[in-house]
Amino acid sequence: MQELIDKLSGLAGIPVWAVKAFAIILAALLLELVYRIFIGHLRRLTGKSRHMWDDAIVYAGQRPVSLLIWWQGLIMAARVITPHTEVVAFDPSLLNIAQQLGLVVAATWFFFRLTSGFEKAFVEQRRKRDEHVDLTTVTVLGRIVRIAFVLTGVLTALSILEIPISGFLAAGGVGGIAVGLAARDLLANFFGGFTVFMDRPFSVGDWVRSPDREIEGVVEHIDWRITRIRKFDKRPMYVPNGVFTNITLENPSRMSHRRIAEHIGVRYDDFAVVRKIVENIREYVMNHDALDTTQTTMVHFDRFGASSLDIMLYCFTKTVVWTEYHRVREDVLLGIGEIIESHGAEIAFPTRTLKIDMAEQLADEVRDSILAAPGRRQEGGGSGSGSSASGSADDAGRGGRVSDKAKTDKGRDERDPRGGDVGGDSNDDA
Repeated sequence: MQELIDKLSGLAGIPVWAVKAFAIILAALLLELVYRIFIGHLRRLTGKSRHMWDDAIVYAGQRPVSLLIWWQGLIMAARVITPHTEVVAFDPSLLNIAQQLGLVVAATWFFFRLTSGFEKAFVEQRRKRDEHVDLTTVTVLGRIVRIAFVLTGVLTALSILEIPISGFLAAGGVGGIAVGLAARDLLANFFGGFTVFMDRPFSVGDWVRSPDREIEGVVEHIDWRITRIRKFDKRPMYVPNGVFTNITLENPSRMSHRRIAEHIGVRYDDFAVVRKIVENIREYVMNHDALDTTQTTMVHFDRFGASSLDIMLYCFTKTVVWTEYHRVREDVLLGIGEIIESHGAEIAFPTRTLKIDMAEQLADEVRDSILAAPGRRQEGGGSGSGSSASGSADDAGRGGRVSDKAKTDKGRDERDPRGGDVGGDSNDDA
């Protein structure tokens, strides 16, 4: 090998050390090419296996090993060049530090990717088995492990560079106060996210809502600073994690049952069969397959309503799925309607009864007032019988009221003296 390098150097007029450095870089290139072919073949093999863990290992080592091959090739080439140059970058001590840093970077990157691969493999493996997986817990644990690897790599790199860590810790203590004051909201959101992870009031995929704020939707993603919630109109809502430490939050996704609470009104005309209706409805509800009768279940005549006899229904469904709940609720209400109809009764609707007293007496007084008005006789004297509709309307509009004791005799009015001057009559009318 050395003889071949010497011949090439003599033929091209290039220094031997330059040819050696070029040969090392070329060897690193060929080695990296062989590694790519090998890793591609290995990925196809692991893709055929039933387990996901081998895929995670191949994914973790693909890029860091390529980086390590190139890094070590460059360092070896630089060591060949070092005796023939005075450039500070090729100092042997600096090259040793660079070589160690390369190993630390490659190792940190490998474990960082390995954690991500294991996280993805764990989730997919559980889903293949149709087992429940808490994405929030898996994601947060993965982040914590990755941060630990990164911090370990940084501390190792500082020790290689012979930088005292105690000085950074002291500076961090003083600077931490200033940073804490300046980034108060950011830290509040960070610790709010940590609280969400520890208490786990909700997970990815849960339906959450807050009576204190206008927050309602399905949790899509939980980050260190914010949580993304998809509202039911499909708009995304980004909520800072610090908010969750100060509000009341409901998680309907974790309910054990769904409730049906209704009042069904029956007509007052059906009072005689209300007792039988209530008994049949109670028997129907207690025997319904989709209702959980181990929970509080009540069917009672509840109250005398404004226009109905109200029957109270209170029960719980076994399902908590929103669409299935509405199907069960529909079936129960239609069944109750059929029971009411089977007894010849009807479901009541809002009604109002208006009673008018003395209706016939008032009608007689109005009719007598119209017939007794003098103006009506004068206008209709030649016609022999009654009056026109317009005259009746005018006389009624004057509001004249004639006592029911008023009589007529040969065209002359003989009114009771108690009537007084009723209807605006004058002396000339006599």
